[in-house]
Amino acid sequence: MKTHSAHENAVIQLEQVAKILRNEYADEVQSRFDTAIDKLKTPDRVFEESLTIQMDDGSSREFTAFRSQHDNARGPYKGGIRFHENVSRDEVMALSTWMTWKCAVTGIPYGGGKGGVIVNPRILSAGELQRLSRAYARFLAPYIGPWVDVPAPDVNTNGQIMAWMVDEYEQFQLETNKSQGENPVATFTGKPLELGGSQGREEATGLGGIYVLEKLAEKMKWSDKKKVSIAIQGFGNVGYWFAKHAFDRGYTVVALSDSKGAIYNPEGLDPEKVLATKQKTGTLSGGKAITNEELLALDVTVLVPAALENVITAEIAPKIKAAAIIEMANGPTTPEADALLEKKGIVLIPDVLANAGGVTTSYFEWVQNLHGYYWSHAEVLAKLQPLMDRAFIEIWKVKETSKQSMRMATYMKAVKSVVDLMLLRGRV
Repeated sequence: MKTHSAHENAVIQLEQVAKILRNEYADEVQSRFDTAIDKLKTPDRVFEESLTIQMDDGSSREFTAFRSQHDNARGPYKGGIRFHENVSRDEVMALSTWMTWKCAVTGIPYGGGKGGVIVNPRILSAGELQRLSRAYARFLAPYIGPWVDVPAPDVNTNGQIMAWMVDEYEQFQLETNKSQGENPVATFTGKPLELGGSQGREEATGLGGIYVLEKLAEKMKWSDKKKVSIAIQGFGNVGYWFAKHAFDRGYTVVALSDSKGAIYNPEGLDPEKVLATKQKTGTLSGGKAITNEELLALDVTVLVPAALENVITAEIAPKIKAAAIIEMANGPTTPEADALLEKKGIVLIPDVLANAGGVTTSYFEWVQNLHGYYWSHAEVLAKLQPLMDRAFIEIWKVKETSKQSMRMATYMKAVKSVVDLMLLRGRV
């Protein structure tokens, strides 16, 4: 069976939902709807540049950098920057597309963007990493801004890297006299608290997924949380916070994994203890060692892919025994696998809903930066939960009335929101 690229998957998903949505529009509007869908199949712009960095030994090295701006009908482009060896033009195009839907799902006024650099940051010194971060920010500088495109951290990037990028962007604005009274700090989110970052941002993506889990548990009538077993593939920031909050709420986390492998303990794992051990030894411990593929096939209540895209394929899908899947990674399930999981009756909560807590809290950070007024940790989380709960409830209603899967219901809500604004603006 042919394996599609990430962007091909994103386009297939868009085409699938377009077939369902088209008949909701009057006959005289359908040709404009078709034009809008065709436009949404490709990003508005994709920038690519080779960045030359001086290494500590005095040599120079080139790194390929990208930024994809998918659609801004609903507001400025918004999306993370990842430093990873597998970054590609296709990947950032796909991720920026999914970001458009993610922002639309929760109703925040952004469109989708995504960027990255092909690099293994772990082999760079702190100085080399800073020079690369600044070079990337300077490459982006003409194309971003608080009302244009608002980047954030993603895979292998963090608050420190955002701080370097903010500083470089601010220097560029001063040199080119392009600041026009805008606050450069509002151009990046995911920053350290000292530089205008938001309380709660670090845990927001994982916690947003927990709010989704709680609503799903209500719908599935899982009254005894202890009996809800959860396997989480990926133990980075998102996987850890999802695991911790699930554990704290009384769910049983039975499996965790990182890039080296996985552990399984049917009696349950304490994510904080697992993380503490990993930080000391570099490996996961506390359960039986299994492979990442074995983790995906465990007989659990909820499977949570929280690593990279395309991990649940048509080959893996028949082996999955979970009652539900909550996609905390971006694009972890291929369209072919989607169809197989649907036939098996597995309830799948798609990424653009499940992991929208991160971009929602990035939006809160942006609002705080623009106003120069900052909220407490409790205020941020109090604002996050209603947005996630409302999005889930609205999509569940679409699912029930349309008799579609949760993915299709989520995409129906998101794509219709974007297309309606394209029509309203007269862009098609």
